[in-house]
Amino acid sequence: MAAKILFFPVGNGDMTLIVLESGLKILIDMNIRAAADDPDDDTPDVAAELRSLLTRDAKGRLYIDALLISHPDKDHCTGLQNHFHLGPPADWSKSADKIFIRELWSSPLVFRRASSQHILCPDAKAFNSEARRRVARFRAASWSVSDGDRILILGEDEDGKTDDLGGILVKAGATFSKINGQFDPSMTARLLAPQPRSDDQDEEELRSKNHSSTILNFTLTGDGGVARFLSGGDAEVAIWERLWQRYSAYPDFFVYDILQAPHHCSWHSLSYDSWSKRGEDAKVCADARNALSQTRRGAAVIFSSDPIKDDDNDPPCIRAKREYVAIVKDAGGSVLCVGEHPNEKKPETVEFEVGQHGPRLKSKPMKAAAIVGAGSVGSQPLAHG
Repeated sequence: MAAKILFFPVGNGDMTLIVLESGLKILIDMNIRAAADDPDDDTPDVAAELRSLLTRDAKGRLYIDALLISHPDKDHCTGLQNHFHLGPPADWSKSADKIFIRELWSSPLVFRRASSQHILCPDAKAFNSEARRRVARFRAASWSVSDGDRILILGEDEDGKTDDLGGILVKAGATFSKINGQFDPSMTARLLAPQPRSDDQDEEELRSKNHSSTILNFTLTGDGGVARFLSGGDAEVAIWERLWQRYSAYPDFFVYDILQAPHHCSWHSLSYDSWSKRGEDAKVCADARNALSQTRRGAAVIFSSDPIKDDDNDPPCIRAKREYVAIVKDAGGSVLCVGEHPNEKKPETVEFEVGQHGPRLKSKPMKAAAIVGAGSVGSQPLAHG
């Protein structure tokens, strides 16, 4: 069967669902705003849409196979406590009917760096507490943990705090194909960040900016085809620059068919300069751009953001959008803003299907302006199913 990648319309935030060829489902981030839960508000009800895409297990629990919060900002974890079951599996309530999380994917280093900079929001604290509970359960029961207690640790923590978690630890640069404790040949993911601290890195700089995010490059198979999906949370320029300096000899680590533009099309993922202060004089960081420019033919860049205007806003930033248009031009690719799809007044979920011809956009017919460059950028715009 085909695999799918869905980008939900959540404003300046992220909420991405990967449906593997095997049928397993991975949710990366969420921004289920209060307005989205209000039936009298026209904000897209992404929670209801997500639930409609999930199935129930033998115990009647609506479930997700894996959940990753890329970093603990509100626009990446809002709605967690309201819509997902946290705590021991036995405490799941039929009356509450919250989504059951079979396996949690967590990066303790991301949360540690973030919490040193600012106070975590309640949903971020709840995710962190649930991760700690599951780690404690693994330490107590090792491989006997089951659905609802499983956790995968993405990246080593500082001071050896994860040294005893080898069985559930993925180190930076490594790949993995396990979901909920089982090998799945339809997915391979490479962990690019967070990177452990090195002697030449200024940890205070990492902590003083919005840098720490889990970055994964997925290889997904579907119906005989393959697609690469690069997901980078809110990682900013210093991270992409350092990743390219570390892995420039291995450019395939960054290659993508679909890139979810970091930090909702923020200029600060491409430049150290302020767009609002320097305007067109702001300079692109060459190494960061290289990391984000490893396109395959027909590559798409997706902006999970509000509509992008020609103004001083950042994010989303019009200058960043122009830079991504230039990046995909030579690959005959396109860019698409979720907040403008199919129009600004009523945005809908963007869905790609990965089949024998690679990734294809599956959606209602779109206005020409919705996919920038559909006729003017490159020679092979995204195919529609």
